[in-house]
Amino acid sequence: MPFRVDERATEFREIDRFDGGVGWIAHPDEEMQRASHALEVDGDVWLVDPVDAAGLDELVAEFGDVRGVVVLLDRHTRDAEAIADRHNVPVYLPRIFEGVTEDLDAPVARFSDELSDTGLEAHTIVDNRFWKEVALYNPEDGTLVVPESVGTAAFFRAGSERLGVHPVRRPVPPRKELGGFSPERILVGHGPGIATDAPAALADALENARRRAPQVYAGMAWQLLPI
Repeated sequence: MPFRVDERATEFREIDRFDGGVGWIAHPDEEMQRASHALEVDGDVWLVDPVDAAGLDELVAEFGDVRGVVVLLDRHTRDAEAIADRHNVPVYLPRIFEGVTEDLDAPVARFSDELSDTGLEAHTIVDNRFWKEVALYNPEDGTLVVPESVGTAAFFRAGSERLGVHPVRRPVPPRKELGGFSPERILVGHGPGIATDAPAALADALENARRRAPQVYAGMAWQLLPI
């Protein structure tokens, strides 16, 4: 089921600002560190896996007019419906998604290899009955957006990792799906992105995901122990 909150956030923390966009974490204190992003392409703004917050429209307005709301993970509908309705734009879903429209009372548009006419490449990362995920890559500026398979929130990372593979994916990390990228920056769905030495951070995360998995699982178990 999609992760939802009862009320619109009253504040947000800005992250990942660069010439082509900006990110935000609408509930800075939550453990999941759900991150959202606005990507600017030719004066249009595309909001990716957004969580709504007061002041959000003002934040993204400096990049242009909102053209669409994009959902890259089948369980990341978040506040896509409310934001799309407010801006009178569709929610864009990858064609591989099934059943997601049931969670949305908003116009829906589909995309396959490219997000509309943006030039943003869409790459399938996971496609099975339990998990459907697509990454976006902008070849013009090297921005890679990965909503779930990698992240920087604490529960993704082992030790000194700057970027970690999702705990569920560590036994079989997405080396084939993500290993071919050498991005300028990596924007993720949980936590601030990686803006320096992004290729090295991605390579380290993928190459060592399985070896460091016990450390991640031990940390998760420790957090579940009664105090």
